Amino acid sequence: AYERRFPTCPLIPMFVASDIVNEYKSEDGAVHVTERRCKLDIDAPRLLKKIAGVDYVYFVQKNSLNRRERTLHIEAYNETFSNRVIINEHCSYTVHPDNEDWTCFEQSASLDIKSFFGFESTVEKIAMKQYTSNIKKGKEIIEYYLKQLEEEGITFVPRWTPPVACKLESSTSHPRRPVSPAINIPDSATKEGLNNKEILNTSSSPSELTAGTPDDKLDADYIKRYLGDLTPMQESCLIRLRQWLQETHKGKIPKDEHILRFLRARDFNIDKAREILCQSLTWRKQHQVDYILDTWNPPQVLQDYYAGGWHHHDKDGRPLYVLRLGQMDTKGLVRALGEEALLRYVLSINEEGLRRCEENTKVFGRPISSWTCLVDLEGLNMRHLWRPGVKALLRIIEVVEANYPETLGRLLILRAPRVFPVLWTLVSPFIDDNTRKKFLIYAGNDYQGPGGLLDYIDKEIIPDFLGGECMCEVPEGGLVPKSLYRTAEELENEDLKLWTETIYQSASVFKGAPHEVLIQIVDASSVITWDFDVCKGDIVFNIFHSKRAPQPPKKDSLGAHSITSPGGNNVQLIDKVWQLGRDYSMVESPLICKEGESVQGSHVTRWPGFYILQWKFHSMPACAATNLPRVDDVLASLQVSSHKCKVMYYTEVIGSEDFRGSMTSLESSHSGFSQLSAATTSSSQSHSSSMISR
Repeated sequence: AYERRFPTCPLIPMFVASDIVNEYKSEDGAVHVTERRCKLDIDAPRLLKKIAGVDYVYFVQKNSLNRRERTLHIEAYNETFSNRVIINEHCSYTVHPDNEDWTCFEQSASLDIKSFFGFESTVEKIAMKQYTSNIKKGKEIIEYYLKQLEEEGITFVPRWTPPVACKLESSTSHPRRPVSPAINIPDSATKEGLNNKEILNTSSSPSELTAGTPDDKLDADYIKRYLGDLTPMQESCLIRLRQWLQETHKGKIPKDEHILRFLRARDFNIDKAREILCQSLTWRKQHQVDYILDTWNPPQVLQDYYAGGWHHHDKDGRPLYVLRLGQMDTKGLVRALGEEALLRYVLSINEEGLRRCEENTKVFGRPISSWTCLVDLEGLNMRHLWRPGVKALLRIIEVVEANYPETLGRLLILRAPRVFPVLWTLVSPFIDDNTRKKFLIYAGNDYQGPGGLLDYIDKEIIPDFLGGECMCEVPEGGLVPKSLYRTAEELENEDLKLWTETIYQSASVFKGAPHEVLIQIVDASSVITWDFDVCKGDIVFNIFHSKRAPQPPKKDSLGAHSITSPGGNNVQLIDKVWQLGRDYSMVESPLICKEGESVQGSHVTRWPGFYILQWKFHSMPACAATNLPRVDDVLASLQVSSHKCKVMYYTEVIGSEDFRGSMTSLESSHSGFSQLSAATTSSSQSHSSSMISR
């Protein structure tokens, strides 16, 4: 009865899907162990999901059935956000010691929340609510499937008995045929968490995998020049993960160097690397990180008082970033700017670091994928342990760890004072083990002796404030004037603005007054992509083409690439005298989208000209006969709130050579906030549609 709740259970709405990742059966049939990866749609506030960057969370569940001892043990733990939240659950079904017709059920669980973007209490409440609900429904669900078995005539399952002459059969019969074709997999593949199913998905036959086709290998010169030393297994992992992105990711594919960072961060475990990479790509898209260097200008306070900057390179050719943390007024910066502005600035530093790594790779003729950070703690005191400042620092570390793995080649901490161990105790639990190994800490003037700074940085570029001869242009920091401090309310509003300053724009749609976006296409075969959330009401999404440009609306149109803070704008481009089929044509079938849905899709343009994306109010069929003029409908919509819809949208035009989505079937796809976070397994086909998220 318990097994019937898989792969998904209609009685548990949050349980979306599950896949078997490991399975074991003993030869005598007594023991059956099944390990599944379960996908859950947690009932959490939409804003929290967007901040976290995921729509679904994944748990690993291991069911161990022992027919000999008549027990079923169930273990579950979270895979998503495992570095922030630790959830462990244990359940068992056993036979009652005094009455063999009775089944005993025991359940226990533990929850440990280390950190969660400042929403720790909210996450705790959600977890307790979900767990309490599951306990209440547990008995109801098992009774439902027991009744289902009875209706099918299954009222008794005979007890397990050892098979007769089991050893004789195994010695005389032919070896059992494996479920899947046998493949010679190196031991390292098992350690890296790769299973046969994954490997088979990337090749049509075992011989192709072992022999290696041209698509299964990278050019040796390319690897040496841009990627560094890779074992055959590591190279295979990179190719497979890149192939999966090409099949599922509608947009530009990250460079191999970027994919490789995530693989290295998870010891080339493809499943784990794929999950964190998908979450990071979603996060980058939400917060416009790809454009941060071009579109965001740091406030003057940061430019004057943030004591950090780039300074030449180390002996290995890595870009060198110098941070005079001891001279920086962290409390003053947080009080003057808020946590989000500081985070945005650190992100811009990391983006600049990636750019400098690419430049140094070209200059030095060898792969350089990380940078060195030199942190001077001279002046560090208890003021730096101000709790909001430490909280901001931990938040920054978490975001950087999650989205810029394997970018820190070495961290040199100089002139560490006595107060440093206190700060290190607070910070170190949030830093990955692999990253901590790259830390070198020097107290006092130890950095000037053997094994010190000269081992890693040329003498000519050691900064002057460390006794060197090179003038360093890094700001000296200093105290932020209290006149620049802002109230908590001002900072909260600014933080909210930064969170909502994404590539997404907001629009209102009224009955009779659709919202329309104009996109001009110069080259045919370009790809128009869109991603929007229906925040309120039901809408119909259309795409039209016209050879001539519509008249500019009274309110400036929001082009495909304009970036503004969200507002309830409404723009109409199609003139009421235009006739469909004569002045403009429909290039995609209308798509009805319900409130709460997220929609992603793309369209390959066949002709140059002007394309219009339209979000239109969806009227019920009974109201279809009423065809009021637009002005009347707009006036009516002001009085009837049910005649107003709201969407948040993003559009982008991509050259066909840069597009890696499905080029054969490009109808709109419904999905969660990110199609990437919803996809869990490799596929040999491109998907043009996925699940609806409500």
